Amino acid sequence: MSNTSAMSLALCLDAPMQSWGIRSHGITRDTMAEPTKSGVVGLVAAALGIDRNNDAALAELARLRLAIRVDREGSMERDYHTTQNVPTTHGTGHRTVVSERYYLADALFLAVLEGDGPLLNRVAAAVKRPHWRLSFGRKAYVPARPLLTPSQQPAATNAEEVLATHPWLEPSPQDRARMRNRPNRPALRTVVECPPTRIGAQVRHDQPLSFAHGNRRFASRTVHMGEVALTDDMISAGETLCF
Repeated sequence: MSNTSAMSLALCLDAPMQSWGIRSHGITRDTMAEPTKSGVVGLVAAALGIDRNNDAALAELARLRLAIRVDREGSMERDYHTTQNVPTTHGTGHRTVVSERYYLADALFLAVLEGDGPLLNRVAAAVKRPHWRLSFGRKAYVPARPLLTPSQQPAATNAEEVLATHPWLEPSPQDRARMRNRPNRPALRTVVECPPTRIGAQVRHDQPLSFAHGNRRFASRTVHMGEVALTDDMISAGETLCF
């Protein structure tokens, strides 16, 4: 699915808390260990000011290919919520609803969108000056830093090349120094959208079709799990990022 003539846009997804659910219905709200296609498309749609009932505009964004690099694995955490005085289904009384909401703490991701250059230029401009406030899965989970640097634009390269070469997003000088001196440096996990015919492809039911109220619909897509080496150049280049 790699395209040597493709354009790509690399986004920094950094926040104290993030939630990327696929089965977030009822009293249990889950999260994946990395951003979902529906979550990233929803984030970009908010930046562009696209109404949730505009399925045509959503379809244009959903055609972009998504690749994720995990620059810092988050810790899976759980919030325990109780909501009192919730009307019963028959409307004859009230009840207390208990729910569990999972989220990632201190996670850091590089999200790469690949596809049409003019569309990615629009996305880049919108992310820098979003129409609506951006959040990572829930309204309270706002970015810790900008998704793009002020000068950053789409690049004439494919998603795989970006994952393998983009500066490491870790902002801590101490963590970068420790990683640089680590003898057995871990690789960075990747999740890359791929054709269903690829060996090892896994199915994810997070391809958005509609975000309309009462009619949220999703289709399946396939991804390939892999990893890229964290090189000295990626660690050093991360020091020059000016978010």
